[in-house]
Amino acid sequence: MGDMTNSDFYSKNQRNEANHAGEFGCTLQELRSLMELRGTEAVVKIKETYGETEGLCRHLKTSPTEGLAGTAADLEKRKLIFGKNFIPPKKPKTFIQLVWEALQDVTLIILEIAAIISLGLSFYQPPGEGNEGCGTATGGAEDEGEAEAGWIEGAAILLSVICVVLVTAFNDWSKEKQFRGLQSRIEQEQKFTVVRGGQVIQIPVAEIVVGDIAQVKYGDLLPADGIFIQGNDLKIDESSLTGESDQVRKSVDKDPMLLSGTHVMEGSGRMLVTAVGVNSQTGIIFTLLGAGGEEEEKKDKKGKMQDGNMENSQNKAKQQDGAAAMEMQPLKSAEGGEGDDKDKKKSNMHKKEKSVLQGKLTKLAVQIGKAGLVMSAITVIILVLYFAIDTFVVNKKQWLPECTPVYVQYFVKFFIIGVTVLVVAVPEGLPLAVTISLAYSVKKMMRDNNLVRHLDACETMGNATAICSDKTGTLTTNRMTVVQAYVGDVHYKEIPDPDSIPAKTMELLVNAIAINSAYTTKILPPEKEGGLPRQVGNKTECGLLGFVLDLKQDYEPVRSLIPEEKLYKVYTFNSVRKSMSTVIKMPDGSFRMYSKGASEIVLKKCSRILNAAGEPRIFRPRDRDEMVKKVIEPMACDGLRTICVAFRDFSSSPEPDWDNENDILSDLTCICVVGIEDPVRPEVPEAIRKCQRAGITVRMVTGDNINTARAIAIKCGIIHPGEDFLCLEGKEFNRRIRNEKGEIEQERIDKIWPKLRVLARSSPTDKHTLVKGIIDSTQVEQRQVVAVTGDGTNDGPALKKADVGFAMGIAGTDVAKEASDIILTDDNFSSIVKAVMWGRNVYDSISKFLQFQLTVNIVAVIVAFTGACITQDSPLKAVQMLWVNLIMDTFASLALATEPPTEALLLRKPYGRNKPLISRTMMKNILGHAVYQLTLIFTLLFVGEKMFKIDSGRNAPLHSPPSEHYTIIFNTFVMMQLFNEINARKIHGERNVFDGIFRNPIFCTIVLGTFAIQIVIVQFGGKPFSCSPLQLDQWMWCVFIGLGELVWGQVIATIPTSRLKFLKEAGRLTEKEEVPEEELNEDVEEIDHAERELRRGQILWFRGLNRIQTQIEVVNTFKSGTSFQGALRRQSSVTSQTQDVTNISSPSHVSLSNALSSPTSTSAAAAGHPRREGIP
Repeated sequence: MGDMTNSDFYSKNQRNEANHAGEFGCTLQELRSLMELRGTEAVVKIKETYGETEGLCRHLKTSPTEGLAGTAADLEKRKLIFGKNFIPPKKPKTFIQLVWEALQDVTLIILEIAAIISLGLSFYQPPGEGNEGCGTATGGAEDEGEAEAGWIEGAAILLSVICVVLVTAFNDWSKEKQFRGLQSRIEQEQKFTVVRGGQVIQIPVAEIVVGDIAQVKYGDLLPADGIFIQGNDLKIDESSLTGESDQVRKSVDKDPMLLSGTHVMEGSGRMLVTAVGVNSQTGIIFTLLGAGGEEEEKKDKKGKMQDGNMENSQNKAKQQDGAAAMEMQPLKSAEGGEGDDKDKKKSNMHKKEKSVLQGKLTKLAVQIGKAGLVMSAITVIILVLYFAIDTFVVNKKQWLPECTPVYVQYFVKFFIIGVTVLVVAVPEGLPLAVTISLAYSVKKMMRDNNLVRHLDACETMGNATAICSDKTGTLTTNRMTVVQAYVGDVHYKEIPDPDSIPAKTMELLVNAIAINSAYTTKILPPEKEGGLPRQVGNKTECGLLGFVLDLKQDYEPVRSLIPEEKLYKVYTFNSVRKSMSTVIKMPDGSFRMYSKGASEIVLKKCSRILNAAGEPRIFRPRDRDEMVKKVIEPMACDGLRTICVAFRDFSSSPEPDWDNENDILSDLTCICVVGIEDPVRPEVPEAIRKCQRAGITVRMVTGDNINTARAIAIKCGIIHPGEDFLCLEGKEFNRRIRNEKGEIEQERIDKIWPKLRVLARSSPTDKHTLVKGIIDSTQVEQRQVVAVTGDGTNDGPALKKADVGFAMGIAGTDVAKEASDIILTDDNFSSIVKAVMWGRNVYDSISKFLQFQLTVNIVAVIVAFTGACITQDSPLKAVQMLWVNLIMDTFASLALATEPPTEALLLRKPYGRNKPLISRTMMKNILGHAVYQLTLIFTLLFVGEKMFKIDSGRNAPLHSPPSEHYTIIFNTFVMMQLFNEINARKIHGERNVFDGIFRNPIFCTIVLGTFAIQIVIVQFGGKPFSCSPLQLDQWMWCVFIGLGELVWGQVIATIPTSRLKFLKEAGRLTEKEEVPEEELNEDVEEIDHAERELRRGQILWFRGLNRIQTQIEVVNTFKSGTSFQGALRRQSSVTSQTQDVTNISSPSHVSLSNALSSPTSTSAAAAGHPRREGIP
């Protein structure tokens, strides 16, 4: 075992152990080997070595009831010997690695090569002066000085490439940093309950040490390994370690081993912490899988030797059980360098389908890229042909060997022009804009109490069409108070006077409530004077304990009389039982069981009820029906939760069969029924109204009684009296959606969900079924995008299935948080509305950016193309193009992607999956502005020299000095872009483009900054930028033409969009397009590198002990050639991502080049689409 990767860590520990072995009765090594045992083996081992768990507690110098003393010195010593509860994260990518990644961009590589060839050729002087006869264009304009400057263009291109790369890498780096901050914030917020010095306190998970006594309860994610020392009905989901989905029952005498990273699904208890951090089971797996990071470099060096040993170790490993086998592997991690990264990506594809926006953007970018590629190819071909025909056919020149370098230099120049066209055409700013916009939103959403765990959740939320919300704690304040009670045959509408309740009944009531509730639930004095008492633990139980206090009684003495250890048997609350019962042994040896739970369920099991004198009387079914009518329904209609408290006595001999629950939980005596109020949060009705106005349906899914649920739904405004909506109970819902065989049918769900508003008494499975049913429904033309809120462990599946899962930050269990996409740090429904607003804002920001970007693309491509064809030289030089590219890509994405959201975003309906990214209005703006810009640029190109009375820049020879003429064209072009950037702030055809411009300081800074840099480039750019300084009056004209953009924008806004039927939309996502396999694999490289890195950690966590061998085998087979398993994996990932859209060849959309080159051609494919109007 000493062969662990953190060898330094271990050697240090070995030394410490030698010094301290005397202090604690067991070493780190002993504890680690103990934790590797399971079930009865472990029990035997503990008995043999330590003699019961108390013995182990003594060895670790801790008390099972009081916990550690908690002195700083003792805690430090424990951390030193047994390690800290912290698993070192994987090293983040260095800036250099990110730069290297940014350099992988194909267009940039092409440019670099072209620039290097151009550089090389500029230094090559052809032998002899024989190049007079080499071609027309090398006329005498060249003097010595300029010939020297030939290298400048190549160097400038390289420099601008470096700029682009650095900007991209910096963005990636800052995003990764943000993500790590986010991750650490999520980790810091995770607290755990431990007992120290007899006090129950909450401490951050990282502070837990070996020897702590931790309290585990339903919904916890265990933070360390430990041994179960006391508790009841504890069931654990160990699937994250073992892959077995069955819940494992833990008990002190059969299976006391609790492992870190597993989830508590039921029950509660205490555990003695025995291993933390890298020594816990999860830590061992992390270290094995190289999450420590440092081992990888060493491994790559050792890799050669190890492959030989691999086979033997594999066979050895097969003979041992999973746990031991882990130590046998020479630690070849599943992540041994570049080669294996490919398989890793496949495993990463388990995330939900790509978000709507990413799908549409990928598709659009590919369409534009193809158009650009075609244009650039044509440009190069035309230039080469024109040159060849002009030189060799018209002027009848011979191709002389000494002329070759000159000709090659021409061809390289043409090639560079072609590549430049391509660079400008490809909108590589798109992923950047999305990233910036999302990262900016995520940062701001933190202030709105939304902690976003997955970047794309934020944008998906903008498209949400349905929200399925919990009631308790989300729509309500989760502060439970008893306001009505039915005791001793009387229905009290407020808290009864203690004297009016018989003493017998009172004693039973206090005991039943005090004992039959989690002892972790308490009511503490208020933090501030005059505030409300603090409720700790389960809120319903807090309400009941508050009721005891209101009756001027106290629950503490009862609990100290019967401490938790003395409870004989506990049936904990779960979603099937809907009740909780506790059995205690009475002094005379008989047993008494106290029960509480949902009133209609517990009352069915009652055969007696306490009367006004406190004596039990017969309680028949018809009495029960009357009680339901007269007491329970009126309470429920006031929006109260009704809880029934009951008890039952058993004789001591024969002892009842406690495992036969049905017999035990029957023949009860009802003590009382209470109505608990959980007031609706004051801001919820307004938030729900906003949602409904924004086209989002809010549904309430709750475990409560249907009348209570309906009453709360009306208070919240989910349903309004007199409307035709369904409120169903879970049973009825199931009856309606299942066929005779009991299978769920989608058609049946389709009949229900559009009208369903409240689902009461629902189980977690019902919630999952409903969410899945709505998502899979094809009844409406838009695929529904569903958000779900949840706080309980059992909400996990529904949160995972939903498009966006919201977990509660305060009331939520760790399991729910783990399954969610966004954590609501204040548990408040109105924060969800904020998330919708931010999501829509992301979508709009991207559209604004697109509108701006595409205008520049179209103009720049057409200018470069026609210019090249007519004058053999692009009016916009390569370096100028790259500068324009930088303005329009990087800076514009920053400026337009950081617009703050406004309430107006909530006034429109969601866009949905099939709404095109570029609406008709946007297409109108793009083409309209392109026409203006092209007209002016061509005017300047062909008659500019006459207007400004300067030399013409057309047909200038190779390496000639920059002309004022072309500088004016370049400057005017940039000015038009700058002013058009202001136009691009509005995409729905609004008039006032300056509206709220000062709310976005980034935008103002960037526009002014770009303007300043442009002045510097033009006046002092000289040869590298092919600029010659301009006079003031020429500058005024450039700015004036730029300002014309704003006026022209108003002209375009007056043209009604509905008239322009011929305009096509672009970037639409069609239904279920299949993705060819090769494309899919490239496409996995999604927008978020950082997110992938972080998810990788989580994925490793879920690959359990059992899977490690298979993984290593898979890695090996991949090395030796693709494996059958790998192919299978890829296959399944292809089918799972049918919604992913990368396949452009499908004929169901308009290709952009089509729409641009001939706006009037109505391609048949587009006509096949039901066309929807953009917003006029």
